[in-house]
Amino acid sequence: MATKEDVAPANLDKMTANLARVEELSKRLIEALSARKPANATLNGPSQELFLKASQSYMNEVMQNPGRIFEHQVEYWGKSVKHFMDAQVALAQGKLSAPSDDTPSDRRFSNPLWATNPYFNYVKQQYMLNAEALRTAVADIEDLDAVEKRRLRYFSDQIIDMMAPTNFLGTNPDALERAVATDGESLVRGLENLVSDLEANNGEMLVRLADSDAFKLGENIAATEGSVVYRNHMFELLQYAPTTKEVHATPLIIFPPWINKFYILDLKPENSLIKWITDQGYTLFVVSWVNPDASYANIGMSDYIEDGYLAAFREVKAITGQEQVNAVGYCIAGTTLNMTLALMKHRGDTSVKSATFFTTLTDFSEQGEFTPFLQNDFIDGIEDEVQEQGVLRSFIMARTFSFLRSNDLIYGPAIRSYMLGETPPAFDLLHWNGDGTNLPAKMAMEYLRGLCQDNKFADGGIELCNDRLSIEDVDVPVFFVACETDHIAAWKDSYRGAQKLGAGDKTFIVSQSGHVAGIVNPPSKKKYGHYHNPDLGLDAQGWMQGASFTEGSWWPRWQEWLAARSGEMVKARTPGDSSHPVLCPAPGTYVSSSKSL
Repeated sequence: MATKEDVAPANLDKMTANLARVEELSKRLIEALSARKPANATLNGPSQELFLKASQSYMNEVMQNPGRIFEHQVEYWGKSVKHFMDAQVALAQGKLSAPSDDTPSDRRFSNPLWATNPYFNYVKQQYMLNAEALRTAVADIEDLDAVEKRRLRYFSDQIIDMMAPTNFLGTNPDALERAVATDGESLVRGLENLVSDLEANNGEMLVRLADSDAFKLGENIAATEGSVVYRNHMFELLQYAPTTKEVHATPLIIFPPWINKFYILDLKPENSLIKWITDQGYTLFVVSWVNPDASYANIGMSDYIEDGYLAAFREVKAITGQEQVNAVGYCIAGTTLNMTLALMKHRGDTSVKSATFFTTLTDFSEQGEFTPFLQNDFIDGIEDEVQEQGVLRSFIMARTFSFLRSNDLIYGPAIRSYMLGETPPAFDLLHWNGDGTNLPAKMAMEYLRGLCQDNKFADGGIELCNDRLSIEDVDVPVFFVACETDHIAAWKDSYRGAQKLGAGDKTFIVSQSGHVAGIVNPPSKKKYGHYHNPDLGLDAQGWMQGASFTEGSWWPRWQEWLAARSGEMVKARTPGDSSHPVLCPAPGTYVSSSKSL
């Protein structure tokens, strides 16, 4: 049996080694932070005017309806005092146990100590009481307009989430237990993870969601066989190798969003939409957008249309010898595909036979969960930021999207990585999620001002490409795929835009799940079903009530629709032609460009 004398030197040696590692990591931490180029300060929170209005409204409510306000305050005080007394009674009984706890279940507090240990239970219950009191105070404010009230509620919830006791070492039993069990090793590993994240993001604290070392483009992700057959300053054109002897005559081209990389549609063979499409007998092209740096500052939406969409259509037609193509646009690329189709209608260009839209918004009259960030104080801050940098840097967008699900995408991963010292999981979807791109300054402001704020495409027309482009000008057959729990492009908002299109041939379906999982939903998984209703004359609620539900992926339904618009079968085409030599294998070079600033 080991004695104290045997154990102590080993523990001391380990502690000494850990302290040496901490000293070296501290130096790296300082160096990483010194490289930071912070975003415009106005993007860190709403203007003080919002909180000033909230304070004034709250005081007005106190003056006009003091009874209700005091009732809520007294209720909070009473619960807090009772909570304290219950804890005192439990301790006075000489039992190391927590008082009764009827707080709602919350996966953040899954460690049994939150329920059994009087210290942790007291902290948890008081946090819950404080959160309830803050939400009640916000609800009591009645004379703010709807947008300001929504913003106040959002930012109050952010404060509540940030102040959760699980986010602090001294009040996180999981982290404390791990630190004791590992003699502090977990905390040193956590510091290593923190420093590595800061170094990888130029001093910005963006918690890594996945083990980036586990993935390599062209090998275990984005590995479907294909070639780059065209390249300009906006995109690389990928043509995928056929897997069938014959293919449909009409080629298919996919435009992914340029906020992220295209390979969300080609993560691994079993859930790759790109591979699945080629296996169904299509000549498939995919656009891989450039990741812009400051030299792209003056690139706008018109450039994406003229040198992106129209250039891609031209090259695909030339390679395949076809007069028409079928097109797919995902998210912002779907929005821009709509505007491109409106322009083509004006020019008499019939190159697009049909268009499919994944999670696409065309009517921005409802701003949804992005309402807090689409008001003038934030957009003015973004304008100042992009004027200085030339681009909207990818970390700003990543941070904004993450705060919409802060416990899942910020605090939870940070606890596991920095407090528990765990290596992020080898999860391909989360790896892609962290591989963002910059947006050109001009394009970002045209999108935020002209579409998100002013809703010009659906309301009077937007001025692009020396033309006025309107939603009702889109008249090709269309197929919309929205997602039931999408927090980026809510299905009801997508539906409203689809209703306004000028097309007579419209299909609209709603897939279960969210913005990505609802789209990347292969039939083999039999995971998420979808809803369909051919009657687009109903309002959103009526459409859903009358929709039929189909188990399984929407991919086969779409393929049946697409096949009917893709012509006869012809001999399979290999990538490129005499005037379009293969430039390099897929996934190309643009996809691996970070263009960090």
